[in-house]
Amino acid sequence: MTSIALFGAGGKMGYRLAKNLKGSRFDVRHIEVSDAGKKRLSDDLGLSCVSADEGLEGADVVILAVPDTAIGKVAAGIADKLKPGTMVVALDAAAPFAGHLPERADLTYFVTHPCHPPIFNDETDPAAKRDFFGGIAAKQHIVSALMQGPEEAYGLGEEIAKVIWAPVMRSHRVTVEQMALLEPGLSETVCASLLVVMREAMDECVRRGVAKEAARDFLLGHMNVLGAVIFEETPGVFSDACNKAIEFGKPVLMKDDWKRVFEPAEIAASIQRIT
Repeated sequence: MTSIALFGAGGKMGYRLAKNLKGSRFDVRHIEVSDAGKKRLSDDLGLSCVSADEGLEGADVVILAVPDTAIGKVAAGIADKLKPGTMVVALDAAAPFAGHLPERADLTYFVTHPCHPPIFNDETDPAAKRDFFGGIAAKQHIVSALMQGPEEAYGLGEEIAKVIWAPVMRSHRVTVEQMALLEPGLSETVCASLLVVMREAMDECVRRGVAKEAARDFLLGHMNVLGAVIFEETPGVFSDACNKAIEFGKPVLMKDDWKRVFEPAEIAASIQRIT
């Protein structure tokens, strides 16, 4: 049985993983420093925790379910205790991309991250429809990268990824550099920023007299139909009026060089700020 040392098992992310790994084929050792996290694991899942040294003893895989800012410190603290061939799994590309994992060529580094449940989906169960993060009831896609290690190690890493992010639909293989383009580049720098602007635009309509519920309903409904056309979920074209609004609106909202956020230096700087 493949053994996994799960660091941060009682935290926000670690708890999700511990829940999904429970009952799997993996032998999971739960490592958590906070009393609140230990109690949560015990009360909710009936799981007990062990010390880091006990959890690492003979472990085949180490999952770092800790904040990006702590990965470097945690990884450095356990590096000397990992046997050659151990797989270290990170749940985000930021720290690996920034070089915060120990320089040990005999370790395997695997990075995986959820895409989260898509806006356009076929969920019918109420619990799945309200699972916006994923990993509970709603199906989602995932991305994974084998940063270093033997090619055959990818299969084990992907198997673990499909368990911790379950239920999974498509599993995409990317590089760590590509994952960094996706996050923070695409998902946070671009998507989150534009969504915040959209919310501020809605609030501005409310400030100018539109009822909040009416403005919200109008915006979310248009996000749905416009998004379906833009992302080719359904065939269709915009009206001449809509196309004209885009033609004049985009230059007002976006700088001409906005795509520079995807330049390597910009991605590196963004990651440095969060790690």
